Amino acid sequence: MTDAPDASSPPLAPPLVEVRDLAVHFPIVRPGGGFFRRVEQVRAVDGVSFSVHRGETLGLVGESGCGKSTTGRAVLQLLRPTGGEVLFDGQPIQSLWVRRGNRWAWDGRLRDLRRRMQMVFQDPHASLNPRMTVEAIVGEPLRNFRLAAGRDRRERVRELLETVGMDPRFMRRYPHEFSGGQRQRIGIARALALGPEFIVADEPISALDVSIQAQILNLLARLRQDLGLTMLFVAHDLAAVRHTSDRIAVMYLGRIVELASARRIVAAPLHPYTQALISAVPAPDPVVERSRRRIVLSGEVPSPVDPPSGCPFHTRCPLREDRCTREVPRLTEVAPGHAVACHLVTGGPAARIPGTL
Repeated sequence: MTDAPDASSPPLAPPLVEVRDLAVHFPIVRPGGGFFRRVEQVRAVDGVSFSVHRGETLGLVGESGCGKSTTGRAVLQLLRPTGGEVLFDGQPIQSLWVRRGNRWAWDGRLRDLRRRMQMVFQDPHASLNPRMTVEAIVGEPLRNFRLAAGRDRRERVRELLETVGMDPRFMRRYPHEFSGGQRQRIGIARALALGPEFIVADEPISALDVSIQAQILNLLARLRQDLGLTMLFVAHDLAAVRHTSDRIAVMYLGRIVELASARRIVAAPLHPYTQALISAVPAPDPVVERSRRRIVLSGEVPSPVDPPSGCPFHTRCPLREDRCTREVPRLTEVAPGHAVACHLVTGGPAARIPGTL
């Protein structure tokens, strides 16, 4: 499935990141007979494909536990994928792992690619070393890659702090002396230190107060525009993803079920799960909020240890048919730039589920 723009959208630039059939499975090891045996697997990510084009932000949204963060970490090779392929600027990067005894380690070439792709972590408190000053934290990537030292490194840290809206006079302070929003700005400055082209923002606002979230979202949007960044924005907050992203991919139980422009996902969702997510976002107009229909899903999310056969959503889908329990739907483009993994969606310019509006 190739990404294509909506008819009303400008043409997309060439892909910087391509993900093809990505899988990340975690073994469950339990003792038995004096030895540790792998008895089951957690299918955290199970056949995910998408691309992120130069200069765009792709939002990855879904409820907790669907595999969003694992996908982001696997794209950056912070986790070694179980299967599939990740290409960065046309180069397959999962092949840059080498076997050393019983362990897998990074090849030197993968370390060099770290300069071009970075991550903003979810919890700014846990991701910053409490024993290091802000100057040491932001300057650490420069030291590790031997890009600057002494006065030059200090000056670069000052520039980075000013870029993210922090006062450079605070660079001698420690993380505990800052608020959550300020700590996240420090984490963003660290991610920018090497001048990356691609950033994975892993739920960068979920640990912040609502009053601070908008500031961080606006900062990321400004940095993307000023620095020409390409971004994978991971979140469970659909409103935040809609505000930040050019396109949105919706995940459920380790798979992408819908992928389209942010405008089209919000205005004309096709997958029943996406429709339920959209209906859960409150409308700012109280009159509209009282009159609109809310889709409430029944049941619980199945376990990724024992996912259901067929469509992963069929256990909660109000529209399921018999084949949904047997056949896994492929992510198929049903309209220009709009792909859906659902047996019930009919294609064409007015793609929809039969029997629905």
